[in-house]
Amino acid sequence: MWIVDPLDGTREFSEDGRADWAVHVALWDGGRLTAGAVALPALGVTLRTPDVAPAARAQGPPRVVVSRTRPPALAEAVRERLGGELVAMGSAGAKIAAIVRGIADVYVHAGGQYEWDSAAPVAVAQAAGLHASRVDGSPLRYNQPGAWLPDVVVCRPELAAEVLAAAAGAAG
Repeated sequence: MWIVDPLDGTREFSEDGRADWAVHVALWDGGRLTAGAVALPALGVTLRTPDVAPAARAQGPPRVVVSRTRPPALAEAVRERLGGELVAMGSAGAKIAAIVRGIADVYVHAGGQYEWDSAAPVAVAQAAGLHASRVDGSPLRYNQPGAWLPDVVVCRPELAAEVLAAAAGAAG
């Protein structure tokens, strides 16, 4: 099943000078994401499986990337637990690409989104060796009846246990 988002970040795309929008294509086959590409046209960057590696983590507090228009309370709880800082950004694809590119360290979203918002970015993140799961740590599943995913976490693997613990504490 091809999962395509032809324009992730419509609001950002419509604003002059914004680069935090993306184009996604993913392939779900045999019960898993087998391929994905995330293009960031305004930056001239395309991240694609299988040839993707995460950038080195920058020094300083962990950066938790959030929606610039509706940051979830869960992200604030994770930021607080990590002693990090929030980085506001547009589309889900741009946020996850920011982790792959070393601009951010954590993306936690619990407000729900459609499969096409995260499938390709998650495929790219997983190919880069990053952690990707539901907020409770369970695997992300695509091509399900109904295209709504309630939550997603993508982060550097060394932060995964603490991010998931913070998310569990905030939800509990």
